[in-house]
Amino acid sequence: MLMLASAVTVAADPPIKGDAKNGNLAFGQYRTCHYPEKIIKHNNGPNINSIFGKTTGRQPGFPYYSVTFKKAEFIWSSELLDNWLSNPYTVTFPDATMMSPGVPDPQDRADLIEYLKTFQDKP
Repeated sequence: MLMLASAVTVAADPPIKGDAKNGNLAFGQYRTCHYPEKIIKHNNGPNINSIFGKTTGRQPGFPYYSVTFKKAEFIWSSELLDNWLSNPYTVTFPDATMMSPGVPDPQDRADLIEYLKTFQDKP
């Protein structure tokens, strides 16, 4: 029997471009728990300054991580944060203690991520 495979091209949605100014406005509701500024320490949630490239659950001095976060070996990236923000209580982090239902709108997530990128330390 001869089987022929054909390649099927599926067009993926283009990535959504975030806007840091809109992300700044959207981030206001998360300031009760998180701060992206380097000079402000942890609050109810960990400080998220320069979060991209850091391992989940490992912010020094923040004692309130869930067991799953403490054991996770994920590195924060734009993609991981987008996935996390879309539903913080996914199978990946089922015991998350974040007090937010997430950010269902993809544009709002892209804006928040772009805003947080403005707080990355420059090499």
